[in-house]
Amino acid sequence: MIYNFLAPYIHTSHIANLFHYITFRIGVAMLFSLIICFLIGPYLIKWLHNLQKYGQPIRTDGPKTHKIKAGTPTMGGIMIIFSVCLSTLLFSDLTNKYIWIVLFVFISLGVLGFIDDYIKVVKNHHKGVSAKKKLLFQFTVCMMACLLLRDNDNLYNSILIFPFFKNLLVDLGWFYIPFAMFVIVGASNAVNLTDGLDGLAIVPIAISAASFTLIIYLVGNSFYANYLQIIYVPNISELTIFCASIIGASIGFLWFNSQPAEIFMGDTGSLSLGGALGIVSVITKHEIVLAIIGGLFVLEALSVIIQVYYFKFSGGKRIFRMAPLHHHFEQLGWSESKVVIRFWIMAIIFALIGLSSLKLR
Repeated sequence: MIYNFLAPYIHTSHIANLFHYITFRIGVAMLFSLIICFLIGPYLIKWLHNLQKYGQPIRTDGPKTHKIKAGTPTMGGIMIIFSVCLSTLLFSDLTNKYIWIVLFVFISLGVLGFIDDYIKVVKNHHKGVSAKKKLLFQFTVCMMACLLLRDNDNLYNSILIFPFFKNLLVDLGWFYIPFAMFVIVGASNAVNLTDGLDGLAIVPIAISAASFTLIIYLVGNSFYANYLQIIYVPNISELTIFCASIIGASIGFLWFNSQPAEIFMGDTGSLSLGGALGIVSVITKHEIVLAIIGGLFVLEALSVIIQVYYFKFSGGKRIFRMAPLHHHFEQLGWSESKVVIRFWIMAIIFALIGLSSLKLR
């Protein structure tokens, strides 16, 4: 909005010229979303305390240390969504179609998460939205987004690119759309499963968003894309503003979500942020790289899948003491802070491996 307003004055105004540089707008968007979280955080926490009669539901079979978390307000994702959307709308080029597609997925999945949280903590219905309805909504939103992304002039619409290889490209044809939908929905739910300890999910989200800020900048620049021998995708550089806003909002939210957490993001935040990472990876043609950078989310999701199927087919036996994976380590005697910090370290390692694929080809 500000960018579009100042664009005609780029050559006559120093301030307008500053906003012409995307690197400047990345920094401003990150700082702005951070400040918005700091400002609205205390008021949102107070409002949610009054709204949520029952507070955050806690698993009865979970670690005993989690019982003190009962009553902590959830739906903190409202803070993240509001600050990210406001920052993105203010500092990005609103004529860019990718901005609107990403915001559509981000907000839609946030609304789904909000409804789920509302049913759980306000209506005291612990199951929330049924898994079938949730998946149906997620796949519908993702299908709409993937269809909007198809461009008859883009030769790479249906191409799947493998990292660490120069010329390993697979044309999936129309099967690319179901694949892309799976990536977005999978990312959304994987982040949701990871959000189980104070500060556990939000830092890996910020790390992933920072990684994709760099990837978008390189993929959207023909010079760097050619130098690194990666696919050049025109007109996607504006998405760096969106990812930078997520970084700022994540840091702002961590201020209130660090142990002991004053607020949880709930499904409102986790479903929307995971979906945002998924759609960005699809647009940048780095879907597999997302699985590497977000390796922590993949491990958490796999631990649940493996646990469920092994329990079913082994007659009640378990591989992990508790799933998702972070609960397994808690049951082994690790303190919550040790689990969280070590998982953050893992997230950094995964991100470095994923980013190395940009050069190692």
